[in-house]
Amino acid sequence: MSEQKTILQVDAPRTRASLARDLQELGLEPGMTVIVHSSLSALGWVCGGPVAVIQALTDVLTPAGTLCMPAHSGEYSDPAQWHHPPVPADWWPVIRESMPLFDPRCTPTRGMGRIAETFRSWPETQRSSHPQVSFAAWGRHARTITANHGWDFPLGETSPLARIYDLDGSVLLLGAPYGNNTSFHLAEHRVPGRPPAANGAPALENGQKVWKVIQDVETDSDVFDALGADFEQAHPVRRGKVGSADCRLFRQRPAVDFAVAWLSSR
Repeated sequence: MSEQKTILQVDAPRTRASLARDLQELGLEPGMTVIVHSSLSALGWVCGGPVAVIQALTDVLTPAGTLCMPAHSGEYSDPAQWHHPPVPADWWPVIRESMPLFDPRCTPTRGMGRIAETFRSWPETQRSSHPQVSFAAWGRHARTITANHGWDFPLGETSPLARIYDLDGSVLLLGAPYGNNTSFHLAEHRVPGRPPAANGAPALENGQKVWKVIQDVETDSDVFDALGADFEQAHPVRRGKVGSADCRLFRQRPAVDFAVAWLSSR
C-alpha cells in the first residue's frame, strides 16, 4: 500500500502516545514479557514510523518488562534450499564459500518488517547468536532470553522462544496473522516423531571459517492460521485495535501447549 493511500484511509495520524493508549486498552501492562510480531502498514499512518511504535511498546512495558521480536536472517542458510527465489545450482559452492559470518551487531533481518529491523539495533537491545533465526530483546529479561541460543534445533528448547515459555510470557500479534507466530514453531519441536531436516551456515571454528550443518525438524507455518483459529475457540485471547491494526494478545504457554496437542493429532 502506498503512503498516500494509507493517509487517505485513516482519520488521524497514529502517534507514540495514541499507540501506547491502544496497547494499554488491549491489555499490555508494565512488567510483562512479550514477543511481538508486527506489520507497520497495518497500523495506519504512524508519525515517526517504526521508532514511534517501539517507543510506544517500551513506554507501556517499562524497563521492568521485556520486549522481544524475531530478528531472522534467512539468507544465512544453504542456497540449495532457497526457493523465494531459487538460485542456479552452480552458484551454490560460491555462495557457501563467500557468505559472511553472522554478526548480531550488523547482520540485517530479512522479511521481518520495518519494526523488527529497527528494533534489532535499538539501544540496550540484546540479540541472540543464531545465524538464521536470531531474536532481539530489550528490558528486564533480555539477556536471559537471548543467551545460549543453540545452533541445532534453533526454534526448540535452547531458543529464546523456550525462555519466553519458561517466563510465562505473552504473544502480541500487532497487525500480523497467526501465520507469523513463531511460538508455534516451539510446539513443532515438542511434537514426537517430527521429521528431521537440516540446513547450514558459515561458522568460525578454531579461527577458520567453515560451512556447518544445522540439524532441525521440518516446520510448516502454512497451518498456523488454522491452528490459531482453533486456539481462539478454546482459550482467552484479547482482541482489539492498535491504530488501524487488528491485534491479538495472549499468553504464550497455553498457546504452545495447545499447538503441541493440535499438531500431534494431525
